Amino acid sequence: MAPVVQIKDIHKIYESGEVPVHAVRGVSLDVQRGEFIALMGASGSGKSTLMNLLGCLDRPTRGTLLLDGVDISQLDRNELADLRNQKLGFVFQGFNLLARTTALENVELPMLYGRHRRVSMDVVRQRALHCLEIVGLANRADHFPNQLSGGQQQRVAIARALVNEPQVLLADEPTGNLDSKTSVEVMGVFQRLNDQGITIIMVTHELDIAHYCKRNLILRDGLVVRDEVVQNRSIAEVEMQKLREAEAAAKLIAAKQ
Repeated sequence: MAPVVQIKDIHKIYESGEVPVHAVRGVSLDVQRGEFIALMGASGSGKSTLMNLLGCLDRPTRGTLLLDGVDISQLDRNELADLRNQKLGFVFQGFNLLARTTALENVELPMLYGRHRRVSMDVVRQRALHCLEIVGLANRADHFPNQLSGGQQQRVAIARALVNEPQVLLADEPTGNLDSKTSVEVMGVFQRLNDQGITIIMVTHELDIAHYCKRNLILRDGLVVRDEVVQNRSIAEVEMQKLREAEAAAKLIAAKQ
């Protein structure tokens, strides 16, 4: 089976000011279906630029990028928008939920564009509810973002990313605004989705978060300098159990004092 993402010798050069900025310098990469990849690197390493290219939010200056077999350089702006809507799901650090819109309505939004515009609202609602069930928030469907915790808001954002059944889920620092326990919960959602066959590419600067993935790509100066399989991968369910045991022990000690 062909890779879901194929990148061959892509470069991205920004012509800003007198000195061009060479943000990505000839990266070649295959992403197989069902992978769970962390993109890592210091600020200025090119990981965000590469993520934008993978998300069809920007075009490479040169080189080839195929998404599910489609060469994005051959598409006009509208075709690129349709491809994003059909093939990709996005999860952001800041959740990006509409404040005056319920969790269910936030999840429905991507289905109101592109290929789903002719689908009945009943089908849209059922699909959105199913995605909220997947992330464990069906009972919060009528809640507004300000009535949800940070972790719950991120899970709504993940449900929204899933609603169009994307080929690839792209997550940009998805735990950046969350505490450590909530971060583990969110990584548990990602691991369960990945176990179901969903391909996930995630930008993170946190080593412990990258350890929940299956493969780590480390960028430096626009190049992939390391590409490694994660050994002794962290499993979110196991880590959550450890946290619960630690919390129980701390309460027991406090009760005795």
